[in-house]
Amino acid sequence: MFNEIVIKAKVAADNFVNDQRGVTAIEYAVIGVAVSALVLTVFATNGGLGTALTDAFTKISTAIKA
Repeated sequence: MFNEIVIKAKVAADNFVNDQRGVTAIEYAVIGVAVSALVLTVFATNGGLGTALTDAFTKISTAIKA
């Protein structure tokens, strides 16, 4: 009786340790947070990239209107 309980507990513990179902979702969430932080850092600061993109779109808009 006790031996069966120990075996069932060991099997349940092994299954829990080897279960990989949620790992992919967590990895994608971490990657999403990292990409979001990078995008916010690049575009939220008054850096050259945001200004360059704004200037480029302004020039394109002006050229289309002319």
